[in-house]
Amino acid sequence: MFNNNPLSSPHADPRGDRVGFRDLNAGYPGRPVLRQLTADVPALAMTALVGPNGSGKSTLLGVLAGVITATSGQLHYAESSPPAFVPQRGAVGDTLPLTARQTVEMGRWSERGLWRRPARRDRAVVDSAMERLGVADLGARQLGELSGGQRQRVLIAQGLAQQSDLLLLDEPTTGLDPEARERITTLLRELVADGTTVVQATHDLEAARSADACLLLSDGRLVADGPPAEVLTPQALSRIWQPA
Repeated sequence: MFNNNPLSSPHADPRGDRVGFRDLNAGYPGRPVLRQLTADVPALAMTALVGPNGSGKSTLLGVLAGVITATSGQLHYAESSPPAFVPQRGAVGDTLPLTARQTVEMGRWSERGLWRRPARRDRAVVDSAMERLGVADLGARQLGELSGGQRQRVLIAQGLAQQSDLLLLDEPTTGLDPEARERITTLLRELVADGTTVVQATHDLEAARSADACLLLSDGRLVADGPPAEVLTPQALSRIWQPA
């Protein structure tokens, strides 16, 4: 049961939320980012975190993933497995001498440890994840040689290999062509249909509008949350995005 954040608690929400937070504050030394956030992430659904650069999307995702510690507030998870976190593609260096398969195998480290060789079960889980994401034929290729869409699918396969029912993704479609974006969005919808709760931070309003729920952030504060059709209105978006 995930409980890395000292402010978190394991109590499940009676309404079926996978994660909830109340009066959440977080940031970095001398630089507060999230300010008094209160919201719930519904289970078995796709939730989009939307907002301009600097709005706090990645920081909130990091708090939910347990890689950033909240400074105050309450954070709770339903009783289940620890979350799987898929960072932005740019967070994984192109120069690292990793094949696609080795990258996916990193998703098994929490189960087997960093230095132990993959067991038969680990290999089976990795095979299944790569097949699910359509990257099984890329296993021997260097990660830095892959296209943006291929690389993103490899990183999602790494998240899938962690076998969590909560998948957190930071900008999974940024920088991809329309076909690759559509493929990633379709894959994420399939994961939700199979029982995974997906939370993605995104600039892609089309992807956000296809989600089940949306949290709209601006300057570290929650502007609105609810169904995308009610949150991503022209009026709300015009208030937080300045014209180019």
